[in-house]
Amino acid sequence: MRRTAPRHGTVRPPHPDTTTSWSTDPYANALRNGRGPLFLRRTDGWLLPLDVERWCAGADAADLSALHRCEGPVLDIGCGPGRLVAALAARGHRALGIDVSEAAVARTLRLGGSALHRSVFEPLPGEGRWGTVLLVDGNIGIGGDPRRLLRRTAAVLAPGGLLIAETAPQDIDERVRVRLDDGRADRAAPAAPFPWARLGTPALLRCAGLLGWIAVDQWEADGRTFVSLRRDRSVLTTSQSADSTNSAAVISSQLPRNTSGESPLAGS
Repeated sequence: MRRTAPRHGTVRPPHPDTTTSWSTDPYANALRNGRGPLFLRRTDGWLLPLDVERWCAGADAADLSALHRCEGPVLDIGCGPGRLVAALAARGHRALGIDVSEAAVARTLRLGGSALHRSVFEPLPGEGRWGTVLLVDGNIGIGGDPRRLLRRTAAVLAPGGLLIAETAPQDIDERVRVRLDDGRADRAAPAAPFPWARLGTPALLRCAGLLGWIAVDQWEADGRTFVSLRRDRSVLTTSQSADSTNSAAVISSQLPRNTSGESPLAGS
């Protein structure tokens, strides 16, 4: 079946290092229905429930505790169904979501947010100019290598920019392989496994500190835990590492336009 690009931006295939599992039926179906069940299943059978209903609802008090801290234009990495991008847009904030799931991008657009079908490890609009990057709902685990993700995030942010990350409520530092599981015993072929990570606040602060990030704040809201980190000019970015090919700049004119016709980075 012919695929049609979303009205804001070009559909591109995910970076080869990024799993396409989030584009498969269990996740896409959950987003279309607005509910689970949906889990990350570890290879030993352990299940992590995914809060699809909360993701598909409006931004809640815990979300707003993070959004109120945002500075400048905001990039939401792994935006999912788009509640944070939509909440920012409704408040007049310039924001862009990226996600490897076409279903997630489509839902974000329907909510009135701007979004691109893109992996964080692909070239992104406005690299080095974003004021804030969001990694919420466990997205610090993207790619299974938090150090690489933090370096990549540093390359995307402007010097002095802010990273707001949601951490696991436990003191945990875990690298695993998982797969998406909707609990359907009749599924002919399970989704492919992919690397993931889970970090509690102490683990994230240790990891970020080794890379030169400056801790700004940490807080809890409605049982969820968050950390904000400042990108110092000395932070090692992927442009200084073996991942440099992923950091090629994309001019801001390629950013999706909101309903007013203004780029999320216009005037920044």
